[in-house]
Amino acid sequence: MTDTTQASFSVAPQGVGVVSPQCARFTELLHLRSGGVIADYELVYETYGTLNADASNAVLVCHALSGSHHVAGTYADQPNNVGWWDNLVGPGRPLDTNRFFVVGVNNLGGCHGSTGPSSINPATGKPWGPDFPMVAVVDWVHAQARLADMLGIHQWAAVVGGSLGGMQALRWSMTYPDRVRNCFVIAAAPKLTAQNIAFNDVARQAILTDPDFHGGNYYEHGVVPRRGLRLARMLGHLTYLSDDQMAEKFGRDLRGDSLKYSFDVEFQIESYLHYQGDKFANYFDANTYLLMTRALDYFDPAREAEGDLSAALAVAKANFTIISFSTDWRFSPARSREIVYALLRSGRNVSYAEIDYGAGHDSFLLDDPHYHAVMSTALEGVTV
Repeated sequence: MTDTTQASFSVAPQGVGVVSPQCARFTELLHLRSGGVIADYELVYETYGTLNADASNAVLVCHALSGSHHVAGTYADQPNNVGWWDNLVGPGRPLDTNRFFVVGVNNLGGCHGSTGPSSINPATGKPWGPDFPMVAVVDWVHAQARLADMLGIHQWAAVVGGSLGGMQALRWSMTYPDRVRNCFVIAAAPKLTAQNIAFNDVARQAILTDPDFHGGNYYEHGVVPRRGLRLARMLGHLTYLSDDQMAEKFGRDLRGDSLKYSFDVEFQIESYLHYQGDKFANYFDANTYLLMTRALDYFDPAREAEGDLSAALAVAKANFTIISFSTDWRFSPARSREIVYALLRSGRNVSYAEIDYGAGHDSFLLDDPHYHAVMSTALEGVTV
């Protein structure tokens, strides 16, 4: 493997700067876990850093439910559009672009440029809408593998992801064990609990029952099921934050000077949730939201081994780093420890860190010094 020089931490690390998305087109049929088939599809992606001569320094970053390929940096025409993991990626940052060639991909079925429900179905000349086939986490992995082939990457130095992205990283280690040297699974779980499936179903029902949904064909009606998307996002944010964080940020603070004794927005926490819901409804596609949450529900690699996660993970060859957060109740530390114990039983090499941080599930997105120190140390051990 090629040796590269690590960045110095004596100067405050800078970001990757202005970046541009790229688009890859694939015409080979992709057979999906659901039994569906899709052809002539596109994946939008971004890269940061430089791929070395033997392509041994490539790192794949997998995004969470509402994430995208825009992992780091900004766009020339959108200077305020900062990548969702910008605090982690760049020269001198934990995912050091002086060492690594980092790739972010918008998942198939997404709404940020990759082929999805809002894309034109070549068979009809109209948006796919509800006819877009159901996708599973393993389908995203297969699609990402094709992109890696196109980029000349035969083995990832690491596959990294948080939440749904962590599930993708775990799936990579089992589906392509010879193509992953290191696997980082952050704030994730080996499968959803009944409670998590229930949260997802309530969110989907908010969209499905919105009068503007039109069975998923709202594009043709020139409308967006905003109310449904708004409610789905508000519910999601309740599960992403911890009780302590909400108490610290909002408490019972009022939006105005006094109580109005009405059903209008009166508390700051209500105002925050309404804001997040409105913002989400302005940029995210409802059909994509349905697909992504269903993929979360279906993820259960142990099912392929009669419920034995250790047996399912026995095929993996990567070194694993598993990270959880103390206040994350959506994917609690106990769920990460299930993965750790299964890896140990299957004889895999695994390191585990449980970070004491008060931001709930969203902790994996934030710039906590302890968390970033753990990531830096683990990534420094990744050979390139």
